[in-house]
Amino acid sequence: MSELHTPQAGDDAAPDNDVVSLLMRQHGDIRNLFDEVEASTGEARQEAFHRLVRLLAVHETAEEEVVHPFVRRSVAGGDEVVEARLAEERAAKETLSDLDDMDTGDPKFMPRLLALRTAVQEHARAEERYEFVHIRRSADAAALASLAKGVKAAEAMAPTRPHPGVESATANVALGPVAALMDRTRDAVRTAMGRD
Repeated sequence: MSELHTPQAGDDAAPDNDVVSLLMRQHGDIRNLFDEVEASTGEARQEAFHRLVRLLAVHETAEEEVVHPFVRRSVAGGDEVVEARLAEERAAKETLSDLDDMDTGDPKFMPRLLALRTAVQEHARAEERYEFVHIRRSADAAALASLAKGVKAAEAMAPTRPHPGVESATANVALGPVAALMDRTRDAVRTAMGRD
């Protein structure tokens, strides 16, 4: 089983020195984790699902704190583009939160996971089409690198669980540190008790 590498603040080993490359790679990692969850069973499925939850949570938080504000400021019609993405993120967080409370062996788990996968893939395609293309056009190499550093820093401080209703940079800043601490404590307890 390959270990997922989620870039952290100050992680210069990550080859992603522009925000679009970084986020596109993470979209690929998310697709691969969905595959892993679907293909596994028992504890392996549970562990893969926890990694998927974590990656989705930190990835979306970073986009909400860094990418969406840039798009609002720099892309014509950016407010409308971002509002549509936030609505998609809110719906996905609600489903992900419900799934996180379920046992991965529950018969209802896989149908709901597959529905979530479809929604997440559609959301990723919309980001790539309506945000990433415009970011590439409107940002030079230095700005792309700066945004990538911002995303990595946001991911390092992001909650590791979905928090529906927290889809703005302001809400993330207000809740982020508390939620991140609570989530990381929950993660540590699960690991200590052998539940991951």
